[in-house]
Amino acid sequence: MTTRYFASLHSACKLGAALLLTATAFSAPAHSAETIRMLAPTWLGFAPVHVANDLGCFKEEGLEVDYKFEDDRSNVLAAYARGDIEVDMRTVGEHQGRPRDEATPGVIIGTIDESVGGDGVIADEAIKSVADLKGKTIAAEPNIPSRLLLQLELKKQGLKLSDLQVKDIATADTGAVFADSSIAAVATYEPFMSQAVKASTRAGAKVLLSSKDYPGIIIDVITARKDDLAANPKKYASFLKCIYKAVEYSKAEPDKYAELAAGHFGLTPADVKDTLATSLAYTSLADAQAYLGKTGERGKLHDIFDEVMQLNLENGAADNKLDSNQQIDNSVINTVTP
Repeated sequence: MTTRYFASLHSACKLGAALLLTATAFSAPAHSAETIRMLAPTWLGFAPVHVANDLGCFKEEGLEVDYKFEDDRSNVLAAYARGDIEVDMRTVGEHQGRPRDEATPGVIIGTIDESVGGDGVIADEAIKSVADLKGKTIAAEPNIPSRLLLQLELKKQGLKLSDLQVKDIATADTGAVFADSSIAAVATYEPFMSQAVKASTRAGAKVLLSSKDYPGIIIDVITARKDDLAANPKKYASFLKCIYKAVEYSKAEPDKYAELAAGHFGLTPADVKDTLATSLAYTSLADAQAYLGKTGERGKLHDIFDEVMQLNLENGAADNKLDSNQQIDNSVINTVTP
């Protein structure tokens, strides 16, 4: 896998089976102007789409939204290329990753959540700061958000990722990898991050760095096919409207929201509430409009996109420098009203 996904230990087997089925047997409904077919990771940040559907908002808007879980980004890009889907959701950094170029389908039309502690780097008492990692071995899955966090912190110390020995791993193996004392640190994400620290026998095991230290950098975005967006802008306005209604519902009715979201991810409502309290924050319609900017103008997300783009080019996660002005379309989100 090339992206973070949310799973608890007690639901890992259930989710694994579900992911295998959706990855190997994606079957979309007949495509029409009122249909949105999407693939996105098993990440709780994307739960507003499920809850919007449960609340009947899409139906009220005349939409049929078919959302299947898919953690493997290569499968999503292939589905985009074939015309099998209209929507994907990923972090800005993952959106930019190879092999994306200017012709790859998918333009950013909104934001849905941002990491506020769900991504980070863990180490033991021997590592006081990232400067202590110079020349040492760290482990991380390629193209995950915590690599960007590590890069940013290293830059403060005048260092680069190339000053470290980086070992590629699967994030689900965080606990086992962190048990190896030859690994000085692990770049990871929740729930594996907290689980590894709690279970570790290493002295002073801790979260060395997290997305709390870099607010606004790790943002999940909603992308849509340019051709379908151009042909059916009102469809996407309705889609976004329902997503942000679900976000407001998560704030107004947190218990009910947690109950609805939990069932889609094999979690308990308590799991959902804990994650929302410690790891991620949904972006409201006003937040998203501020990120994308007014129609025809640049917003905060454009600058974030450019900063992350440079980091991805430096760490080898991306091959092509993408233009934020071309990759972000703020025309539809500014037509959405609460």
